[in-house]
Amino acid sequence: MSDIVVWHRADLRSVDNPALAAAAEDGNPAPVFVFDPQFYSPDKLACDARIRFVHESLCDLRRQYRDRGGDLALLHGDPREIIPSLTDRGYEVYYNRGVTARYGRQRDRVLFDRDGVTVFEDDGIVRPGERHRNGTVAADTREDWREQCEAYFQSRPHPRPESLPDNPIESTTTIGAIEDRYDVFPSKSDVPEGGTTAGRERLSRFIDRLADYPAVISPPAAAEQRSSRLSPYLAIGALSPRQIYQRVQDVPDSRGTSMFVSRLFWNRHYTQKLADWPGWTERAVNPVMHGLFQDEHDPDLVAAWKRGETGFPMVDAAMRALVETGYLNFRMRAMVASFFVYVLREWWKRGADFMYYHLIDADPAINYTQWQSQANLTGVHPVRVYDPAKQLREYDPDGAFVRTYVPELRSIPDAYLAEPAKMDAATQQEVGVEIGTTYLYPIVDYQRRAEAARERYAALADRATEALADPRIRRRGSFSNRERSDSDARGADEQASLSEFT
Repeated sequence: MSDIVVWHRADLRSVDNPALAAAAEDGNPAPVFVFDPQFYSPDKLACDARIRFVHESLCDLRRQYRDRGGDLALLHGDPREIIPSLTDRGYEVYYNRGVTARYGRQRDRVLFDRDGVTVFEDDGIVRPGERHRNGTVAADTREDWREQCEAYFQSRPHPRPESLPDNPIESTTTIGAIEDRYDVFPSKSDVPEGGTTAGRERLSRFIDRLADYPAVISPPAAAEQRSSRLSPYLAIGALSPRQIYQRVQDVPDSRGTSMFVSRLFWNRHYTQKLADWPGWTERAVNPVMHGLFQDEHDPDLVAAWKRGETGFPMVDAAMRALVETGYLNFRMRAMVASFFVYVLREWWKRGADFMYYHLIDADPAINYTQWQSQANLTGVHPVRVYDPAKQLREYDPDGAFVRTYVPELRSIPDAYLAEPAKMDAATQQEVGVEIGTTYLYPIVDYQRRAEAARERYAALADRATEALADPRIRRRGSFSNRERSDSDARGADEQASLSEFT
């Protein structure tokens, strides 16, 4: 039997891996991973903690292979050179396609149709072949989308080979050498351990408390400790969405179960959006919104937002949590994105890139489509300007989250925590917090800017709606052909039903 190279990318698992299963049927799998210098470049969009998470996942994947008699070969270099060198040596190369943008899409375009390379696409994503010049699909992928996605979730996962032969591909590097070469030194705290084994253990622990899921999804302190925290494992493929879906089916039905399952559909839904149009990561999906706020850049405001020094406690806690831990729950991501665009009047991409860099679970399909949705660069979403004070009162009423990440406010009474600047001088002196010194005054007038944002978007609404009459723009955004449903006006954390993923 011939040796078949299995090129691992964002699929760092041996179970439910279509390329690996096919290679085991067709020959002898020779798994490889390529450390791409682009991923470690000075302008990379991955923090060291996320890189370490990937490296831990590689260690775990290598153990899985060695336990079965094989090994994972570790190579270093440009995949556009390394993969052709393997096919030139007579190897067939199998890999799972994935959904990428920017550099990843350019890389894959070079290799996709190369002789000796076979690509597998069993991931629940629809990929019509015909596209317009700007990369948008030329067919409606939303037709029967829910049904085909359910079929993916319910189909049998690909089995892992019981045993493997020696890997004829020799490693050219080690994980330690890569970390030394690129000075990988994570500084974040409370980062989950990478790897399929750690992911399965986390999934099992979460399933035991799945009934509590609805209560912990929105409060940031509760979400940090008690939500699934499985998204990093999905992002790098240590677990597949199908594996998680089928594991959850063993749990008694509850509101928590249905809410969590809908999140798995969300994962595929937003991945489908990026598959339909890779431009989501670069420019506004609705051309009327292109460049909005780009020329109104205030570097001081952006720097304050990044540092968590805006004078809005909930925003500051969220931004510091992001930088310190690489994690934010969905509601806090939506709030800080809304604040960045609507209130600070900043170009969405500067904020989206910063968040993508720091997130351990960074997924371009989710991060960038959500930023555009929250900033209504689509022309179909509501202009939802989150009030940071209201968010604190509703989702952090005891201040557990804010006091953890903004310690200078720990002594402030609950009544003033949402808006510390409203404390009178006597209270400030009593609690030892001087507004303007110990903690900042708000850097902008929230109410005035929120109203100005609503007015600005209202002035663009008719043109944005007109642009969406073009079917190419609707396909670019992966929008359905129906009118906006009532669900569009719901809160950011409310769960969509499966019928809405069309």
